[in-house]
Amino acid sequence: MPDTLFYLITSAMYAVLAVYYWRTRWVAAPQAEPVTPGAARVEHLLVLVPLIAHGMLLYESMLAGDGVRLGVGNTISVVVWLTVLIHWSGAWFYNLQGLQSMAMPAAAVAVLMPMAFPPMHPLVNTGAPALEIHLLIAIVAYSLFTIAALHVALMVLLERHLHGGDLPVMLQKLPPLLTMESLLFRIIAAGFALLTLTLASGIFFSEELFGRPLRFDHKTVFSILSWIVFAALLGGRWFYGWRGRIAVRWTMTGFAMLVLAYIGSKFVLEVLLGRS
Repeated sequence: MPDTLFYLITSAMYAVLAVYYWRTRWVAAPQAEPVTPGAARVEHLLVLVPLIAHGMLLYESMLAGDGVRLGVGNTISVVVWLTVLIHWSGAWFYNLQGLQSMAMPAAAVAVLMPMAFPPMHPLVNTGAPALEIHLLIAIVAYSLFTIAALHVALMVLLERHLHGGDLPVMLQKLPPLLTMESLLFRIIAAGFALLTLTLASGIFFSEELFGRPLRFDHKTVFSILSWIVFAALLGGRWFYGWRGRIAVRWTMTGFAMLVLAYIGSKFVLEVLLGRS
């Protein structure tokens, strides 16, 4: 495992950025000087520092040594790392400013998870390229749905403050709700496509990937239920124009099922039961 100090420094860098974004975007007075485009680009580039450090920690914790170690701590950490990376990349093309204030605190905690819950054993059959691709697709899908959940939280905040008539500085700079909703469904559609590939490969090639036939344990059941929820949400959007609170409820329900399927199962097995 990498040095504890490296974990703490990386977490502190995320935390400093979280405080900075909170103070300059959420609690700044309306008459305060706006952040210039040049300063915003510098801020955006600064996120790369903890992001690269976090990636180095994950490599040492997950990939250095014999096989892939994907315990509950590494799973949480890599999903949040990819979430920040995808958000960081997408922010060059979309107005996603409000998500930094949510993603940075989550990353400050998540980077410490491998230290709090160290991986027990490497996964079996990790030398197979098919399994590595399967895991990569699954983690990216999970990260996209994490972004969708954060995006939904931001939309709920915006809607509540619109009704209350008191918009913080950060929310004043966000696109209209309809634009944010359109982006939300794009994120969900991309995550759903990857989740479909993950489930299909896991169901039909379980023996080749994991060295055993498919087992309908609670992880598989919750994953399938999550797929059904997101399929229904996208279908409802396509055929009936679902939006607003319906989209919020279905998105958070599907995300909660994914958390139960992946993080929940690993937490119960490794932390509560002491098994890998």
